[in-house]
Order: sequence, then C-alpha cells, then structure tokens
Amino acid sequence: MIGRTTFFPTFRVFLIAVVACVLAACGPDGSQSEGNGSGTEIAVADSPTSPDRLYRLFDSYFDEYLTLYPTAATWIGEHRFDDRFEIAIAAEHRDRQRALAQRFLREAAGIDQDALPNEAQTDLRLFMKYRRGDLDDLTFPSHLLPFDQFNSMPNEFALLGSGDGYQPFRTVRDYENFLSRIDDFAVWADTAVENMREGARRGVVLPVVAVERMLPQMADQIVDRPEDSIFYGPVRDLPADLPPGERDRFAGLYRAAIMDKLVPSYARLHDFLSTEYLAEARPTTGMSALPDGDLWYDHLVAYHTTTRLSAEEIHAMGLREVARIRGQMDAVRLRAGFDGDLPAFFEHLKTDPAYFWPTGDAMLADYRSVEARINSRLGEFFSIAPRAAFEIRPVEAFRAASAAGAEYKSPAVDGSRPGIFYLNTYDLSRMARWGMETLFLHEAIPGHHFQQSIALENTALPRFRRFGTTSPWNLEGGVTAYAEGWALYAEDLGVELGLFQDPYQYFGKLNDEMLRAMRLVVDTGIHRMDWSRQRAIDYMRANSSLPESEVVAEVERYIVWPGQALAYKVGQLEIRRLRSEAEAALGDRFDLPAWHELVLSAGEVPLDVLAERQQVWVTGRSEN
Repeated sequence: MIGRTTFFPTFRVFLIAVVACVLAACGPDGSQSEGNGSGTEIAVADSPTSPDRLYRLFDSYFDEYLTLYPTAATWIGEHRFDDRFEIAIAAEHRDRQRALAQRFLREAAGIDQDALPNEAQTDLRLFMKYRRGDLDDLTFPSHLLPFDQFNSMPNEFALLGSGDGYQPFRTVRDYENFLSRIDDFAVWADTAVENMREGARRGVVLPVVAVERMLPQMADQIVDRPEDSIFYGPVRDLPADLPPGERDRFAGLYRAAIMDKLVPSYARLHDFLSTEYLAEARPTTGMSALPDGDLWYDHLVAYHTTTRLSAEEIHAMGLREVARIRGQMDAVRLRAGFDGDLPAFFEHLKTDPAYFWPTGDAMLADYRSVEARINSRLGEFFSIAPRAAFEIRPVEAFRAASAAGAEYKSPAVDGSRPGIFYLNTYDLSRMARWGMETLFLHEAIPGHHFQQSIALENTALPRFRRFGTTSPWNLEGGVTAYAEGWALYAEDLGVELGLFQDPYQYFGKLNDEMLRAMRLVVDTGIHRMDWSRQRAIDYMRANSSLPESEVVAEVERYIVWPGQALAYKVGQLEIRRLRSEAEAALGDRFDLPAWHELVLSAGEVPLDVLAERQQVWVTGRSEN
C-alpha cells in the first residue's frame, strides 16, 4: 500500500495483525503459561466436535481482545471503551497478551478439528496459528522500540484526536472520553521513554537516521497556543446541539489538556530523543546489529510473507524480477520513441512538466475518469462487489504536508463512512500522470476497496477474521502478503480491463512493479547482507524513475520496518501462480469471476491457506 502502513516496532500494538508463519516454541497447550489472564477458564459444555462451541470460543476471545485493545473496539464501532487507551508497550500489557493467547490456545486445542466442517476447520487452524504467532512475537523485545518516524503512536494519536479520525466527537460523553484517553497517552509516552532507556542498556536501539526523522515530528506537536494544536480540532467543531454551558466547559478543558498534558508529553519525548537517545542510537542500519537480530529478521520474513522463503531466496527472487521488469521498461522506451537510453528516460519522466498536473482539481478529475472506465468493465470480471460506497477525496489540509501521496481507508462497519481513496494535492510534483491508472487499481478498485470492503461485509466470517482487514492497528487477520499481493494482482488485471493503452501509463505500471521488486533486494540487502543506507539508495535510483525524495523515504522505511516490504511482491507472484494453476487445471471450466470471489470472500488469509482453499475449489469444479 502506498499510504500509511502498519507498525513494526510493537507488532500487535499498531496496524499489524499477528499472522506469523513461524511456529512458537511452546506447544498447542500453551506450556509457557504464566496464568489464564482473567482468572477464569472458558466454560463450554458442548462436545469437542461442536461448531457452536468453536464459534462461542472465537466470540469470547474477541470480546476479551477488545478490552485489551480498546482503540480497536472504537474502530469497529464498539464504543464501550472509548475512554481507554492501551499501553500495549508496557510489561503488564504484554503479560496480559501472553496469558490471553495461551489460555485460548489451550481451549482451541481441545476441539476435535477433524470432526468439524471444512470452513470451521480453516477457522480453527487460523485461530491457533494466530495465537501461536502472538506468543512468538512476544519472544522478541519489540516494546523496546516503541515508535519510529514511520510507525509512530504519537503521530497516530494526533490523528485520533484531530476530530477527523475514527474517535467520535458528537456528544458530551464523546468529549469526556477523549479527555480520558489523553491521560492514558501521557502514561504511554512516559512508558516509551523508559522502554527506550532499557533498550539502550540492552543494545536494542533505533538507527541514528530514524531518530533524526522523529525529532521534527515531535516538535510539530509542541505549540505555544492551544489553538495551534491539531488536538484543538474537536473544539473548533463542537456540535451545535451541545448546550452553551457544555461548549464553554469543553473548550476550557481541551485548552488545559493540550497545554498541561499533551504538549508536555510530546516535549518529553522530543527532549529525551534529542538529549539522551540520539547519542545511544546506532550508526548501523540492519537488524543484524541487534541482539539476536538475524533470528528476529527471519521471524519477520516469515511473518510478513507467510511463507518459508529465506531472506537469501527472496533476495535472488528480487534480482530476477528487477532484471525482467527493467527489460520491459526498455521496451516501453522504444515503443514511446524516446531518443535516449533508459536512465535518460527515467530522468525525462521525473522532470518534464508535461507529466504533472497543473492543479489538484485536475488530478482529481482525471482519477474520477479512470474510476468510470474501470467500473464500466467490472461486471465481466467480478461476480462479487462491495456494497459500501466509494469516494475519491483530497487529503485533508491539516495533514497534507506530511501525508503519503495516496492511501485508501476502508468504510465504517455501520455504513456511516464510505471507502475513501485519498489523493494528496499538496505537492503535485510527487504525483506523475503516468502513474495514475496503476495507482487507482492498487489502492481503490478493484484493489484495496474490493479486498477490504468485501471481507468487512462478510458477516459469516468470525470477527477475528472479518475485521482484520480494516483496522488501523491491533485487529487480527491482517495478512500483508495477501492484502498487498491482491492489490498488485489488481494492477496486473488492468491489462485485461483495457487500461494501459498509453505506453506511458504502462510504464507507470512497470515502475510501481519495479518498486516492489527492488524492495525484495533492498530489504534483504539491508538486514541480511549489511547494505548501507547509501548503497540501497543508489540501487533504487539506478533502477527506477522514482524521485530522490521518495527513494530516500522508501529506504528509510525498510530500515525501521524490516520484512514488511517483502510481502507485496511475494504475495503478487503467489496469487498469479494460483490463478495460472487453476486455469491449467480447469481449462474451459475456469470461471474468472468465480475465482475472484473465491480469493476475496474469505478475508485476508496466509498464502498457504489460500492455496488450500483453491485446491478444494478446483477439485469441486473438476468433479461437476
């Protein structure tokens, strides 16, 4: 995804949901148990073969999960916990995570999987895999790296409290709730400082470049007047139906909370980073410099790709893909009649004003034209589509300067918010026209909007699977290799949808595909082969037309978020392989809309589970 992404340092604290492919050292009985978490075992009277027992188990788990992660509850429209904010980096919270996973893993192990219907068997296997993944994650000291410049709870909390996020600000209770969450955030900030001090003592620290990027982000929240704070947004937009006395009261309370709690919290983080932590930060970039860093990276590779591919195998895969795509780029250069070599073509596409929009309105209009063209053909390719509405919007002014070029946000569970494809009109030099078609396919239709909304609307899925595709952090089932693999497959589908007739638009597709191929090389290069930051930058600059600023940002993202970027290309290649396999097996009986429904209807699943679902589907069609 091109937009804001999930968070490496705390694994399950932010956008990442746990789907580790590496099995935990403990057995399915949770032999490392330190207690049952709540002090009670789950009472289920049904037989070990009862699907009802299984799904009550899932519901019990999810309810307890939401009490542990109250911001996740807010996201899905469960507002009982809107006044709480989890300190998920605290030792006590990690102990509760561990106990929850162990207790439910024991209960799940008592259910006879073979006696369940096929879908229930899949649900149980996934549930147990995720719980083992929870325990596996907790063997690594991710809490000692609580945030960085890309994966930042301080930044996310600012968006949460801006009035434009998913925290509701409609009633007296809503405004009181967020004041309570501010108190919890102050505790989170103090915990982050203590964790990073402990990390410095243990040699688990961020690279210098990451800390340097974090400092201005913290400084942005240190204001002299409450009116200048992003957190003042809800005060500006106080609902008109609030009584005048309440309006005045909340205006005063929020001014005080901003100046007495929030600004001091961000100032403490900034001062700690600048005066203490920066001197402890490491000059290296790769995970191999951390204690057990190679083992940690192996875990992340398996976690993000849901495969058993080694870092070395993925590096070699990336080199092959870069060479292949580079050859196709050169063919486009010749087709376009460009008089110059491929590096000159890259430079031309980056700098010629003809390839950039004069205004944000013009860019939005062109993207809406792409939407209309795609929608006119979708019925030929899909028998399933989201019920949720979809909109293209510009990124809001308050965050445009620091936001990504584009991003997708899934619809609200209750239908109150459509799926939104955001385009950043702040700096038009970042958004070339020739990347338009592939970007829309990836982020919007039939990419993330189809993938996320269809799963969200599938009420037959257990909640731990259904909501995993939509959360900004914490919820489960979020499998990057599936989600981003589908979005890259959607880019490929553009050819069949009749897009990319313009050679420059086809180059845009190749340029984005090249980015994902280079990630395989650069991420593994940094974290397994000791590549320097500069070597990674030079490699990406030589093989694409990405602007310098984007290359630097990409490399620095891989430095602080190891392994995540590997999932895109790995997922794409596997989904494409599965389609080819199904086409070969079924011949004339292959039904593309039905195959797309198979892939999209189950929510995000590990790639091996997707392959197993396809095998059952192919077998069933072959026998009919």
